[in-house]
Amino acid sequence: MIQAEKPTDCKEDTGIWRDLRKFLLINLAIALVLQVIFCPICFLSLKDLKGLLPDFIFSFCVSMALSFGGSRVQEYWDVRISWVHEPVKRLLATAATYMVYAFMVSFIIVFCYAWIEWRFPSDQIPWRGILKFTLTPMTIALVFMAIFTSRSWLIEWRKSAIEAEQLRSEKLASQYQSLKDQLNPHFLFNSLNALSNLVYEDADRSAAFIQKLSKIYRYVLDVQQEELVELDRELDFARNFLELQKIRFEENLNFKVDVPDCKGCFLPPLSLQLLLENAIKHNIASQENPLFIFIFQKGDELWVSNTFQPKTSQNEPSTGVGLENIRSRYRILSDQMPEIFQSEHEFLVKLPLLKVNV
Repeated sequence: MIQAEKPTDCKEDTGIWRDLRKFLLINLAIALVLQVIFCPICFLSLKDLKGLLPDFIFSFCVSMALSFGGSRVQEYWDVRISWVHEPVKRLLATAATYMVYAFMVSFIIVFCYAWIEWRFPSDQIPWRGILKFTLTPMTIALVFMAIFTSRSWLIEWRKSAIEAEQLRSEKLASQYQSLKDQLNPHFLFNSLNALSNLVYEDADRSAAFIQKLSKIYRYVLDVQQEELVELDRELDFARNFLELQKIRFEENLNFKVDVPDCKGCFLPPLSLQLLLENAIKHNIASQENPLFIFIFQKGDELWVSNTFQPKTSQNEPSTGVGLENIRSRYRILSDQMPEIFQSEHEFLVKLPLLKVNV
């Protein structure tokens, strides 16, 4: 067991040393940039470069102390005050903590540097000069604070945005699944209700109805878990569904499907079923007033039209699914919404045809 743990320890050690090397290299680069800013002409001769060594070491120590402290301050407040929920409080807490830390550390480093350079006795410490010299690393600390604060805020904002998007996606997926779960019992309820009326009228027609229903219900089960289905599959289902209803209504129901090009177009599954059921359920279909349903494509829309001849009394109770289910699923899947038009003799629903980006 001990031997098995050694490779893990080695990997952890490698990661620590890699981070340490990265930390040192970054601060060496910062110290070099500071020297270029404060004394660019010092890089013109070898003698001046040698004279820069103490200042370079000072800048390197200041940079390491300030960057190390900045990351620790951000880590401390990250788990206590959120940038997203309390941004002002977080900014004040971070700024106050870091500037106090930066002043203390800068003062100590400046004091040590001044003592090494000037060798002043303990009773003649130049406090005013040390405090004045401390202003330079404090200016650098302000830059560090801006960098660390911006980085911390962006990281937390990005994390919050990702979490919010994940929650939104999960919520939408749950809502969409709930809407699809309504379709199966809705279809079965209406079909059995129609069959119960037909079985008393004609045994042969009811038997044909059951056989056709079993094939159609297989499609309902197949698309139950899909978000979108190809338009040609949905149209095939619509034809089968209307043929099923023809067994029941005979010449009292007529339909036409005219969609010449349906490649690359999609619909939410069973959208047509809901519209066709509503048309048959809420309108008169008789010899005197036959019901006509017309499905055709116009541009990027599928139009589903039926003659508007509403029943004066409803024998079948409404389940409240229908059009609202279609609207809700379009709302989740797309920014396009179905349009509904009603005139004196026609009821029309325009379904946007959706495209899938591959």
